[in-house]
Amino acid sequence: MTGLFSEIFLSALLFGAVTAAVPLLLAGLGEQMSEKAGVLNIGIEGMMIAGAYVGFLVAFMSESLWLGFLGGAVAGMAVSSIMVLLCVRLGLNQIVIGIGLTLGLEGLTALLHHFQFSRTYPRLPAADVLAIPGLADIPVLGPALFQHNLLVYLSVALVFVMGFIYRRTQLGLNLQAAGDKPSALDIAGVDVVTTRTVAVLTTGALAGLGGAYLANVGAGIFVPFITNGAGFLGIVLAMLARGRPLWVLFGALLFGISLSLTTALQVAGINIPTDVIQMIPFLAVMVMLVIFGRKSSLPAALGLPYERGSR
Repeated sequence: MTGLFSEIFLSALLFGAVTAAVPLLLAGLGEQMSEKAGVLNIGIEGMMIAGAYVGFLVAFMSESLWLGFLGGAVAGMAVSSIMVLLCVRLGLNQIVIGIGLTLGLEGLTALLHHFQFSRTYPRLPAADVLAIPGLADIPVLGPALFQHNLLVYLSVALVFVMGFIYRRTQLGLNLQAAGDKPSALDIAGVDVVTTRTVAVLTTGALAGLGGAYLANVGAGIFVPFITNGAGFLGIVLAMLARGRPLWVLFGALLFGISLSLTTALQVAGINIPTDVIQMIPFLAVMVMLVIFGRKSSLPAALGLPYERGSR
């Protein structure tokens, strides 16, 4: 096989798709929880880039990839705590604050990178890979889907964990009520503010973890604006998934394939302008919004602040 039908091309495409999909998956799952609780977290892009910078810095200084992941998650949670204070606690406009956080963190991380790494641009060593016995030996699919860092498998497992939480636990019911009818949750004796706080902090941790994976595993380096809109793609995934974590996984893989086309086409020796390839994920977003956007159902109280005791 040659060109687009070669095994090398298909393996590169699928491997790149999985690598690109993991940050989108984590961001989408986090945003989905936030939206379920009634908070439109536009600042998730800023949380991702904060996680990417801190995650890379910690991994580089400590020479530990997993400490880098932890640092990225903590950084994302720290940024989300600002969202909690200003939007959940004080009731300020979620869209304005989210955009402000994103712009602020993009500028801050670019400035810090300039002073620390602009002359050296250090890289991390290749991440450890866990090959699943048996499945990793399957031609084409094995190396592409079953030879990745452990965090990839944990992220997929998280899809099913969150699906169980939403359908089978009291926390899932509380999150749903906080987004659909917060006054009813308040009457039931559950603190709406606390429920939304937990959701937003979790969103920040997952977004920061996704950013750290992007920098430490996907690229092996941090550069300013490395997320390149991944957080906004996560918001679209969460909205189109209609509360189903499994749909976030499928959507992340679809966008991951779009993002990995550049490398795969280069491997296949097909010359297409890079700018054209980079447009594909965002064209896919617009197509998906046209097809499924009208039928997407969002929580009734999404984006609306809640004051305890109000009706």
